[in-house]
Amino acid sequence: MRVVFLSPSYPPEMQQYTRGLAEVGAEVYGVGDQPASSLPRSLRGHLKDWLQVPRLMDEADVIERVSHWLRGREIDRVLANWEPLVILAAKLRERWGVPGMSVDTVRGFRDKQLMKERVKAAGLRVPRSERVRNDHEARAAAERIGFPLVIKPIAGAGSADTYRVESMAELDTALAKMRGVTEASCEEYITGEEFTFDTVCINGRPAYENIASYLPKPLEARSNEWISPVIITVRDMYQARLKPGVELARNVLTALHMGDGFTHMEWFLTPKGEAVFGEIGCRPGGAHLVDQMNYTGDIDLFREWARVAVHGRFEASTERKYNAAIVFKRALGQGRITRIDGLGAWLRACGPWVVEEQLLRPGTHRRDWKQTLLSDGHVLVRHPDWDEAHRMAFMAATDITMHAGG
Repeated sequence: MRVVFLSPSYPPEMQQYTRGLAEVGAEVYGVGDQPASSLPRSLRGHLKDWLQVPRLMDEADVIERVSHWLRGREIDRVLANWEPLVILAAKLRERWGVPGMSVDTVRGFRDKQLMKERVKAAGLRVPRSERVRNDHEARAAAERIGFPLVIKPIAGAGSADTYRVESMAELDTALAKMRGVTEASCEEYITGEEFTFDTVCINGRPAYENIASYLPKPLEARSNEWISPVIITVRDMYQARLKPGVELARNVLTALHMGDGFTHMEWFLTPKGEAVFGEIGCRPGGAHLVDQMNYTGDIDLFREWARVAVHGRFEASTERKYNAAIVFKRALGQGRITRIDGLGAWLRACGPWVVEEQLLRPGTHRRDWKQTLLSDGHVLVRHPDWDEAHRMAFMAATDITMHAGG
């Protein structure tokens, strides 16, 4: 089976999906904006062919170049797991008559206001929200929705350019920071815990499901540099307290006409136990969430996603063995990492339950914590017991300190 995979090298985790495709027998035709000579050797071994395009986000140009490149060859699938490219993949499918979700369906997963309208039309609880294109529309929407509210890009991802505002003055400040955003969603702020609901679907039905807990909410973590964000997959995801979220999420997939592949949804559990839809993408969660899910069940979802995409089958176990917790660390200070305190003691205390330690080493320049959840690296721990996984994660959050300077 011949598969066109858009951007198989970036973000870096896309290389794992490319591996998965090759391992289930696909011939992978990669499309990206870098020369073949700069691709990692391990990635090149999984590609049948490669097309470099000058501007990967120029949809019209990419469609023409890829169509010319593949003229005379039959293509069976067009896939993309990076949020900015999911509509381009759908346009290529429609152009060539390849099976898969249509442009209109995929737009329902990409346009935050349209997705809420479609989910609401199915009778499901969504935040009150409006599409806004300028400051005047944003202020008018705020008057109707009321404070506190959240303003964020219509087609954003990862909480970038997303702000909680409590007043018109704070809204004006947020709008000034969003000058490059052409369309935004102005929506009701939902009080409560925030979770994910992640799937690998076959014809819209989950073959694999996952819930992870954000501690704290991503918006709060993105607003305070001192926080070490923690995300924990929930081993007992079908417990009574989370049942409303499971039901909501499955109904959202039906409402949006999901096809095959990954989905990553965020939802809220209010103090009264109500599940409220947040948003959803028809792609995997980022920031190592798929790695966490793999550690939760000792499986390889990179390969299982590929098996679904190519053969329509999911063969891995869905048993949930662990609560897997990732902790993202942010150094104190600016410049290069100078030292890490507390890591050795934490590693000794947590012992065999630690599965990854990927903190930036002294001498490495800090990442921009506002631009990436990955921050200055992470540690990942898992345990069958929720309380123990939670304890070890927050020990890392509080007892490991990274310093930067110079």
